[in-house]
Amino acid sequence: MTDHRFLRALRREPVDTTPVWIMRQAGRYLPEYRATRERAGSFLALAKTPELACEVTLQPLERFDLDAAILFSDILTIPDAMGLGLHFIEGEGPKFHHPLRTREAILKLGVPDPESELRYVTDAVRLIRRELADRVPLIGFSGSPWTLACYMIEGGGSSNFSSAKALMWDDPKTLHHLLDINAQAVTRYLAAQAAAGAQTLMVFDTWGGMLAPDAFIEFSQRYLTVIAQSLKAAPTTRDIPLILFSKGANGHLEGLADSGCDALGLDWTIRLSEARQRVGARVALQGNLDPATLAANPQAIRAAVRATLADFGDGPGHVFNLGHGITPDIDPDHVAVLVDAVHEFGRR
Repeated sequence: MTDHRFLRALRREPVDTTPVWIMRQAGRYLPEYRATRERAGSFLALAKTPELACEVTLQPLERFDLDAAILFSDILTIPDAMGLGLHFIEGEGPKFHHPLRTREAILKLGVPDPESELRYVTDAVRLIRRELADRVPLIGFSGSPWTLACYMIEGGGSSNFSSAKALMWDDPKTLHHLLDINAQAVTRYLAAQAAAGAQTLMVFDTWGGMLAPDAFIEFSQRYLTVIAQSLKAAPTTRDIPLILFSKGANGHLEGLADSGCDALGLDWTIRLSEARQRVGARVALQGNLDPATLAANPQAIRAAVRATLADFGDGPGHVFNLGHGITPDIDPDHVAVLVDAVHEFGRR
């Protein structure tokens, strides 16, 4: 597996063609996923049943010539394991029964044991690795400390996460305590996924880009660096590639590249050529086609893929992906067009 083009690209080594996988590639755009989700009865039942999580993880690989599988799970598994009571409301998304409304609630939090409170995740990783039989590498993942904190404080999704920001301004010491607990939890969680068989790790900092520049450095980038350096210092994880994806944080690429990670995921609001010039040879780059491109006709998709690859240019260190997750309205046939075009136009 160490010679697979996906892992080689993350190490910035030459590849026969650009590797490609898609964020949220196991999702509602696939009819087979919807059928399994209906059989499970709920999203959480699907995510917490290792056999079903394995089934949907593998579904896109049966359709498309993808270069990596990504564990089917959710970024909010850690706060759920901390006792916040994750649930989903149709049309509204994730909610917590016990959001963090007081300083006392935050100070009571502990770091969950991945092999007990989150055993369903590590069991799913082990099962997926066995079923993959080294066909492609498996990616394990977590939400970032700041992104987790946003949901934990707000109690669910939000357009501005004003409660999390209010804590940042009113009581930064308490917020730092929460972020430190989250960073410890994310590090242990990712290490457990690696021990169970994940061959690459990724941190999704979905809401990092909503922070002002100085706040991003203090409350998001700081803890992404803690995670990266902790994983790289540990003998069991130092050789596992780590991808950081901080959506909307294009002003901080240099700092993120210095965190100790192996690759940066990019959204579609920056040119790959600009990002490559700014980070140099420090990290590989992953991305960054606008997800809405997949709603266009096949000819337009192929042209957009070709333009994205041309923007990155020659040389190693590129993993093709969307700039964010695939949306439920996309025709699976259009995904096949994208994947095939990447392999066709990405040949060195």
